[in-house]
Amino acid sequence: MQHSNYTALVAAVLLAAASATAIAHGDVHDRNVERRSSHMTEEKSFGKPGNAKKATRTIRIEMSDTMRFFPDTIQVKRGETIRFVVSNTNKLMHEIVFGSMEELKEHADLMKKHPGMEHDEPYMAHVAPGRTETIVWQFTKSGEFYYGCLLPGHFEAGMVGKIAVR
Repeated sequence: MQHSNYTALVAAVLLAAASATAIAHGDVHDRNVERRSSHMTEEKSFGKPGNAKKATRTIRIEMSDTMRFFPDTIQVKRGETIRFVVSNTNKLMHEIVFGSMEELKEHADLMKKHPGMEHDEPYMAHVAPGRTETIVWQFTKSGEFYYGCLLPGHFEAGMVGKIAVR
């Protein structure tokens, strides 16, 4: 009789622990989804994530191991949603990050201090050699904005482009 009580107690403890783990995991997942959802719609000084179905055109950008983007200047109309198809046909890892020049410089400095830092924002893409990534962005404000590769040394070497929004 004592053995069956012990077995029942162990089973109850294990069941409670499994339930708590499942609930905790669910809470974490829900918070992560909420966090991603909130930053996915957050408007920045240079616009907001775009709806791919509403993209008015596609702009292809190539990354080069000579630390350049092609093209390095883009014209966009205010309110326009653009699908950026970013290709890295070279041998080095590159990224593209949209922002104001001040934001890009601050981010580049942060990347120097934390070179392994990973981030997943809708206005950036990490593009491995031989790969292509897509960003859909809506430019909601007029002005001059930029895109750069913020991997240590790349931005400083001139891997930056300009977006004129009129």
